[in-house]
Amino acid sequence: MRNHTVITLFTFWGLTDDPLLKVLLFIFLFLTYMLNVTGNLTIITLTWVDTHLKTFFLRNYSFLKLSFTTVCIPRFLYHMSTGDYTVSYNGCFTQLFFGILFGASEFFLLAVMSYDRYVAICKPLHYAIIINNRVCNQLLLGCWMSGLMIIVPILSGSLTLEFCDSNIIDHFVCDISPLLEISCSDTQFLDRMTLALAVLTLIITLVLVVLSYAYIVRAILRFPSAQQRRKAFSTCSSHMIVVSMTYGTCIFVYIKPATKEGVALNKVVAVLATSVAPVMNPFIYSLRNKQVIKAFRDTFKRMY
Repeated sequence: MRNHTVITLFTFWGLTDDPLLKVLLFIFLFLTYMLNVTGNLTIITLTWVDTHLKTFFLRNYSFLKLSFTTVCIPRFLYHMSTGDYTVSYNGCFTQLFFGILFGASEFFLLAVMSYDRYVAICKPLHYAIIINNRVCNQLLLGCWMSGLMIIVPILSGSLTLEFCDSNIIDHFVCDISPLLEISCSDTQFLDRMTLALAVLTLIITLVLVVLSYAYIVRAILRFPSAQQRRKAFSTCSSHMIVVSMTYGTCIFVYIKPATKEGVALNKVVAVLATSVAPVMNPFIYSLRNKQVIKAFRDTFKRMY
């Protein structure tokens, strides 16, 4: 048997040692998290209250964004406010589990939302028949099950890792890459499996998104009226912006250079992905979706 110390606590390296930057970062993350909670809860509430607002997938996407941010940001705010950057072994892997689960499920849900836009534009007369409540529930269950299938092999392999040299995680959240870096086990297979699953998730969902929008663009270009084409593109524009932001961030993380500058840049991108991007979600959909704006006005009038 190897002589090593069993590690029960991990310590986050954080983002900066500058006291002033820490204060500014804390204020920034706190405000963006409050905006995230307010915006996404508003969309979730509107889609529950207003029965005419047929945005089943939007409600679940807002829930995923809110959950993903809640897994990462509040704990980091607690670390910065108390100065205690330690996390237990179980707490770290719990955060890892839910972080990857919500993140992977988001990509599959974006693919489902692309299919929903395809049916709405290419088969508008059959939309209510094709996208009924039963199909919506099945598609949503498929997204969650796909995310679970991604995280189970990663988490199973991670729980067998041994940490006998260092317990300092060069990040502000528990992620698989910094955990593999400090492990004294042979991580080659787990590293390749994690990369393969991430690439597989990206490729499968991106192909579905591209195919859906290829048919959508082809159908829109056949519309005789310029006003119809403009209205159809406006319907898809919100989803296309969110897709571009989500895939762009993820692709950047996995093609980053393996240097210290690359690791630091990766943490900055992670901050943007867990704080700024979820805040953008409700504003993008609300400002560009007339149904959401109308539902908000109607709800506000009923309240006052």
